Amino acid sequence: MDILERLERLIPPDRLARDPAAVLVYEFDAWPVRRTPPLAVVHPRSTDEVRAVVEACRDAKVPFLARGSGTGLSGGATPAGEGYLMIAMAGMDRILALDAEDRTARVQPGLFNLALSEAAAPHGLRFAPDPSSQAASTIGGNVSENAGGPHCFLHGMTTDHVLGLVLVTPEAEVLELERGAGPDLCGLVVGHEGTFGIVTEVLLRLVPQPGVVETWLAPYPTMSAACRAVSDLVASGLSPSALEILDRNTIEAVEASVYAAGYPREAEAVLLVEWEGSEAALAAESPAIVDRLRAHGPLGLEATRDPVQRKRLWKGRKGAFGAMGRLAPSLFVLDGTVPRSRLEEALARSLEIGRAHGVRLSNVFHAGDGNLHPNISFDDRDPAEVARAIAAGSEILRTCVELGGSISGEHGVGLEKLDFLGFQYSETDLEVFRELRRCFDPDERCNPGKLLPAGGSCAEGRSARAPAALEGGDG
Repeated sequence: MDILERLERLIPPDRLARDPAAVLVYEFDAWPVRRTPPLAVVHPRSTDEVRAVVEACRDAKVPFLARGSGTGLSGGATPAGEGYLMIAMAGMDRILALDAEDRTARVQPGLFNLALSEAAAPHGLRFAPDPSSQAASTIGGNVSENAGGPHCFLHGMTTDHVLGLVLVTPEAEVLELERGAGPDLCGLVVGHEGTFGIVTEVLLRLVPQPGVVETWLAPYPTMSAACRAVSDLVASGLSPSALEILDRNTIEAVEASVYAAGYPREAEAVLLVEWEGSEAALAAESPAIVDRLRAHGPLGLEATRDPVQRKRLWKGRKGAFGAMGRLAPSLFVLDGTVPRSRLEEALARSLEIGRAHGVRLSNVFHAGDGNLHPNISFDDRDPAEVARAIAAGSEILRTCVELGGSISGEHGVGLEKLDFLGFQYSETDLEVFRELRRCFDPDERCNPGKLLPAGGSCAEGRSARAPAALEGGDG
């Protein structure tokens, strides 16, 4: 039986899209470089429906992949070839249970990140991971990529808040994984980029809302001064919850947009620092934080505990990627990491690379944990611009590894970085990773073509041209 005929018997017609116009909106995620429409899109509402759909794909030997709200930045939710079935999880968006006493929530993967914190707020709780796309990104996507966000400096990544999950394997088995004694299979699945199966439920840890939150805005005349202030704060033993930096190009884009936050346009960098905790603890640490911010010559210093003003200060940071739409039709958001002590060098070399390739580069990043987000603005309708953007991105990520970092902090490998893994891992390393993947998906039908390159040497990467995913005119 044809796969689509079988799906028509499993899923109501209003939740199965197969018309070319209907599936076109699923041809790529927030990585705008590669576009491939799926064979069809199915919208399940339960674990049983997901299992039935995966079973149909298994029997028909059809590749499949899951998608949340399409905010991923590495092509993880973009089909890597023709004939893929898309399993759209956005409709599975319920909170199944919220236990305020145990501080846990069991949710479906299509739930928006921010919606969980809003639901937990009446209980004095929240979900700590807060990617900048938290109003639109889903819990399932956060789990797949092990997302972080500005406050991961204090609270950790998504994996630090996942207590259990339900996974439908490519063999159509339903596994209930919880953290506890024995091998941490649950932790292994977090960050799998959708290649181990389809996550249909997640048990999450909630944390108390802080008694006091104070936010500082410190604009600096140089990026070096802002980076040194970050290193000084961390080395001092102080415990801010967030340390974020935006460069001048980002400030200009933000302040000219609907996300304007009042950042000084004359600053070369603005540093956002947030602290949370008790009144007594803040009173003890606040003077030291202010001293260290002032020690590096800020153009001014603004501090507030007022929720409305705090939201204003964060508006520019949270809306930075959206504001980049003023610069060019498309945005390539990188996320290499470097040690904090190498931030200045990494940023300087990134700008040099951008100039060498003739691309417009801006930076907004999680300074506290050295997670850089160099943003390359380009026109994806121009193959030459696409090639320059990819080449610049490749060199920037290679530089991050050379400085002691990695090619990804939270956005994942997806399609974007397949050819860059060789900067960081040997072919032996990669083969071990492939064997692990085959334990979950022996036939490689679940989101194939992602996360790991096909066997064979990739140790040199492709720093001077578009990756293999773009060759042949797909760009």
